[in-house]
Amino acid sequence: MKLNKRLSLFVLSAFTSLSLAAQQTPTPGYFMFPIKPGERNYLSGSMGEIRSNHFHGGLDIKTDQRIGLDVHAAADGYISRVKQSTYGYGNIIYVTHPNGLTTTYAHLSAYYEPLANYMLQQQYEKQTFELELFPEPSMFPVKKGDVIALSGNTGGSGGPHLHFEIRDDKDKLYNPLRYKFSEIIDTTPPDIFSLGIQTLNIHGRVNNEFGRAEFTPVKKGNSYIIADTVYAHGLLGLELQTTDRYDGASNRNGTQEVTLYANNKPAYHHLIEAVPFELSRQVSQHINYEMYKRRGRTFQKAFVDDGNDLPLYNTNARQGKLSIKPDSVYQIRIEAKDSYDNTSTLSFIIKGQKPAFTKTLAKSVKQPQLGFELVGNVLQVNATDTSSTPRNVELFLGDKRYDLVPSYTKNSTSVCLYDLRAGVPDSISFCGISRNIPEFDAVIPSGKEISYSNSFLHALFSKESLYDTLYFQTKKEGDVYTIGDYFTPLLKAIKVTIAPETPITDKSKAAVYFLGNNGRGRGYQGGTWNGNRITFTTRNMGKFRVLEDVKAPTIRLLSKSKDQIKFRIGDDLSGINSFNAYINGQWLLMKYEHKTATIYSEKINKNISLSGEVVLKVKDNAGNEATYTTTI
Repeated sequence: MKLNKRLSLFVLSAFTSLSLAAQQTPTPGYFMFPIKPGERNYLSGSMGEIRSNHFHGGLDIKTDQRIGLDVHAAADGYISRVKQSTYGYGNIIYVTHPNGLTTTYAHLSAYYEPLANYMLQQQYEKQTFELELFPEPSMFPVKKGDVIALSGNTGGSGGPHLHFEIRDDKDKLYNPLRYKFSEIIDTTPPDIFSLGIQTLNIHGRVNNEFGRAEFTPVKKGNSYIIADTVYAHGLLGLELQTTDRYDGASNRNGTQEVTLYANNKPAYHHLIEAVPFELSRQVSQHINYEMYKRRGRTFQKAFVDDGNDLPLYNTNARQGKLSIKPDSVYQIRIEAKDSYDNTSTLSFIIKGQKPAFTKTLAKSVKQPQLGFELVGNVLQVNATDTSSTPRNVELFLGDKRYDLVPSYTKNSTSVCLYDLRAGVPDSISFCGISRNIPEFDAVIPSGKEISYSNSFLHALFSKESLYDTLYFQTKKEGDVYTIGDYFTPLLKAIKVTIAPETPITDKSKAAVYFLGNNGRGRGYQGGTWNGNRITFTTRNMGKFRVLEDVKAPTIRLLSKSKDQIKFRIGDDLSGINSFNAYINGQWLLMKYEHKTATIYSEKINKNISLSGEVVLKVKDNAGNEATYTTTI
């Protein structure tokens, strides 16, 4: 395991903030609410919500399910950055303020003048739709309340809304609700749905079993309890599934703050505030990533796991992990708090219980079976036996044989545990059944640059690729390469080289695609060819395949007039890479809305009609190009 050396201190039994800016009390009224200021507003997203690969960095403000609401500057300042993009934030404005903070306004449908004309002129000058500019402070000053844009649904937005952020000069993201906007009413405490308890070492047990257990709390007012005593032993980590709601809204949002107490002493605290933009991807270590990927359920850990460097935590010396000793009683209290200090509390009792061998037999006779799974650094071997007396499992490591004694038996399946740090075994055997353990091709430590090769691939891990030790697994089935475990997150990308056996007709059209876990995905990864080998980088593990894209993109004319021409474009495999339109040989700006697969023109001079020959060229990521010609 990677050793995390963070040791946070408690001051007067209270948690101290890790950010000076977060400690400062926001000036009431400094920022104006950017949508319908002074009126009741609602949120579709809050600060710190868990997204697929990042923390949500601000507020998603509802815009009455429509596009075109006025967007107001939250305070005096100047427009310091503006960007148009097909994905991500879409159209976004950054306004820098005298207090050193910057507010952002994203997914906009349009900019107000003179910014709109400045952006349009620059797009024509550089002949590109996607553009990012950094105006001088004197170019676009704004006053608090000025209308700077219209709300929209551009970029990666899933529906009309305004994404609103507050950042500092280091690009740390702060919770806008610290300013307690009167437009948002919240007297509703967070909901607590489930508690997870995970064993963190080979001695760990929850109700005498190794692994992970879930408990459903019972609600009483704003308090939740787990009625039954939890019997446990060893090192444990707690996880909480919680969301928050605002008054008058049915949608669920994120819960920013969680505090864990053991026997009334603080053991762990996190506040999703001052999140460094460059560390936001570490959300995958803040949550139980496997549960999120397998079941779509978000459990926030109430302990700091190995490799997690986010500055969100204050903990005891064990990083919030609980060390449960036999015959001890632990009163556990977990508080979940939202941005308006509404609090829900979960309480339960853990009683320390020394692990003991227990046995339950299945009602029906079962044939002997042998299987295993990896849980952290522990190999859990599951052996089903017909005998009323459980038998040992034989483990082979090099030229040595070891007997694994069952820890307990449940429904005639004995559970044997082995710490892989003692060495990865070659095979296991039980009742005449043998299982090789080929899945663990290599043990890749975190914090080191490691190169791994076998007969069909080469993988390079940087020092920052892994959160923790990886028991690396690879497999080749025909043209499909399984690289690592889909349910294990990567912090930074790994570089992989493969040599496909199936002949490639045209390497310029062939690239690597990410198939996900089930093999049905088609995520373009790209790659660089060197002879018959292709090298690519990936921030996900799972299944990959080299595919050839020989089809050009599709183009369909939707409408044309003297004011605007509109097309629908698409590609069946590698995806759209670029598009350019020309009218009478002159470049014509086309704006792209990927959610509807449409592109539409915007003239640089609104008073001049479109007239003449229009040529549209669309290229995909494999270099295939389609051309469409029409006349207005």
